[in-house]
Amino acid sequence: MEQTIFYIFSAILVFSAGAVITVRNPVYAALFLVLSFFTSAAIWILLEAEFLALTLVLVYVGAVMVLFLFVVMMLDINLTVLREGFTRYLPVGLLVALIMVGQLSYIVSPRHFGLDKFPVPVPHEAGYSNTKEIGAVLYTEYLYAFELAAVILVVAIVAAIALTLRKRRATAFMKPEEQVLVRRNDRVRLVKMAAEKNDKE
Repeated sequence: MEQTIFYIFSAILVFSAGAVITVRNPVYAALFLVLSFFTSAAIWILLEAEFLALTLVLVYVGAVMVLFLFVVMMLDINLTVLREGFTRYLPVGLLVALIMVGQLSYIVSPRHFGLDKFPVPVPHEAGYSNTKEIGAVLYTEYLYAFELAAVILVVAIVAAIALTLRKRRATAFMKPEEQVLVRRNDRVRLVKMAAEKNDKE
């Protein structure tokens, strides 16, 4: 039963991944990518990697893909231009796809990836925590690599903020600290005018 479910989810994953790069509408491509993430999470659950599956759903589907959809739907994308360039790059895309399929078939073949090379993992007991095991390995054996990745991400965030905070002299903007100090007498002036009678009446 588990093997049947694996093949069903694998077929859905291959179909959705192919649809991501073949559909013409970018919104549909993003939705098919969401389906690919969900199907990958289901396969990870079958492999007893519940933490990675939930992380994939929460981070990529819940945050990254929502951002992709907002950007795609807010941009005025000309679909006609996209359709014109699709057939021109199709032979190169098919060639790259065939090379990738050949490499994956060679690596995942029974000669290199069979059950004799990687035996079936032993089922864990009921109290086994996948999150605990990942945390123990991450913060002991791969601690320096994890901290290095965190530093690189912080540097990337700081660099992105520094690139976007450019002062534009031609742009008019208000200073909040000056707006708070404004009083009524600075902006409002009462003018008294004598009443005039209309001569036509």
